Amino acid sequence: MTSRTQRTLQQTRLVFVLLAGLTLALALVVGLAGLLARVTDRPGLVLRAVAVAVALLAGAWLCGVLARHIPRGTVVELDLTRPVADRPLGALGPRGRLTLRQVVEALDHAADDPRVVGLVAWIRNPARGPATVQELRDAVARFRSKGKFAIAHAETFGDLGAGNGAYYLATAFDEIWLQPSGDVGLVGVAMEVNFMRGALDKLGILPQIDHRHEYKSMRDVLTETGFTPAHREASKRIVCSFFEQLIDGVAEGRRLDPERVRKLVDSGPALGAEAVEAGLVDRLAYRDEVTSHAKVGEGRLLPLPAYARRTRGSRRRATQVALIVGTGVIVQGRPHPLMRTAMGSDEITSAFRQAVKDKHVKAILFRVDSPGGSAIASDAIWRETVRAREAGKPVVVSMGDVAGSGGYYVAMSADRIIAHPATITGSIGVVGGKAVVAGLKRKLGVGHAEVHVGANALISSASAPYSDREWERLQRSLDRAYDDFIAKVAAGRDLPLEQVDKVARGRVWTGADALENGLVDELGGYPAAERALRELLQLPLDAPVRLVPFPPRRTLLARLLGRDGHAEDMAAGLGEALAPLERLIHHATGGHTLQMPDVPVIRW
Repeated sequence: MTSRTQRTLQQTRLVFVLLAGLTLALALVVGLAGLLARVTDRPGLVLRAVAVAVALLAGAWLCGVLARHIPRGTVVELDLTRPVADRPLGALGPRGRLTLRQVVEALDHAADDPRVVGLVAWIRNPARGPATVQELRDAVARFRSKGKFAIAHAETFGDLGAGNGAYYLATAFDEIWLQPSGDVGLVGVAMEVNFMRGALDKLGILPQIDHRHEYKSMRDVLTETGFTPAHREASKRIVCSFFEQLIDGVAEGRRLDPERVRKLVDSGPALGAEAVEAGLVDRLAYRDEVTSHAKVGEGRLLPLPAYARRTRGSRRRATQVALIVGTGVIVQGRPHPLMRTAMGSDEITSAFRQAVKDKHVKAILFRVDSPGGSAIASDAIWRETVRAREAGKPVVVSMGDVAGSGGYYVAMSADRIIAHPATITGSIGVVGGKAVVAGLKRKLGVGHAEVHVGANALISSASAPYSDREWERLQRSLDRAYDDFIAKVAAGRDLPLEQVDKVARGRVWTGADALENGLVDELGGYPAAERALRELLQLPLDAPVRLVPFPPRRTLLARLLGRDGHAEDMAAGLGEALAPLERLIHHATGGHTLQMPDVPVIRW
């Protein structure tokens, strides 16, 4: 579609929207006039006013229909040049961006819409993790299964670097088009870990940290100078699992032998012409050539957000399910409204309680994408999942890119747990301790003095190492936290405690391996979660389900003014935006038992 044609269509729709609003306003004025005429006992004028108001309302309805019109032959356009997220990026985030769930729902709706004939996607940086890529791949596959074409275009896949994730997604489309100057960075999967012990020694910082158990690698990053055998074993398996999924997906999507794909990986990155010759892409072309090929020059290209808006409300008569989205590091309390990178226990537990009280809500879908965090906050959220089930409302957990440590803790007692094959899962373990900076202070010439009352008053001090008594208390705390963790996993998953301990011990798994080990029930994304909800609610397999976000989103002004009953939000102001970071620093140096992130840097 030319930019002029697209602007014309947008302007036409805007005109209809404005006409609908103006007509509704006129209908309101006429209605008020009719009410006034009735009060003044002028029946003839009342009838005329009613007739005019009805006509205006009919006109407003017609304008609304025209504004939402989708012509036959429409090709929806999916912009994947920026990562798709599980939740909006905050009150000041970009407007008009769809969440991952909204993208999936819109594509599924378009797949069944006879007015839509195809899909064009512009791919650059589609997702932050491989599980999100798999969610999008599955949605594209369902779209294609309805006999509709799908074309992916990229300027480059990796630009002589790793572009596995973007290319892996593109292989779900009928055709892959690449800009002539681009490359295909299909180069395999790597994991890199930075060990900080040497640097900490030079700085005079002593990490006094312990873990439960040997696979809990968060401690190793601070206390070791390289891989321990357990850390290497778990890391190698993660990389191999990702690589197997990558090879299988590319081979299936491009109709190539898996062994052929492995050889192409070892010879990559593939330059543009080499990629075409190898069958990795179909054509070298620029974006405008893709548009022309898809025959969208007559004005049939419609951005997916616009399509979603125009079809919104078509499934309102459906069973309502509360959608609770928890993303980011798990922290106690409530993260500032402007900071959406943390999962605050107050917000999530409140959402569960609201959903349980709402008589229209029949079940809860809990979307989790978190590397872990505070053990106390995780336990508070876990408790609400249990209470929701006890109240008769089934809970299904859908895992995103990561559900590690505390991220798994909050999910472990759901009726069903669903993960993607590439979801980082598990890390059932704990780590705790503090970093003693007394040596660093001496190097910097910082004086330090203290007075205290109580034998363990300095247990959380970053300026004093643990005493023998304090270290013993830390060990007991770690034992208690780990034993409680695996006991709750065993109860929630209905597994023997010994079996849970065997697959726990702080080890990270992919979703595919977690399924084999009984930590999850099924592989898939939002559609699989909805199927599980229908089964639990004993609904027909094709029964419509409407996901209603909890808690309801508030406006930016309401958030800043604390209109949810928390007046302290206003008093805290923007300075509270630093609270999540402050909490993490506090935990890292304060001797608290944590379920901290065990998510390494994976070159995907």
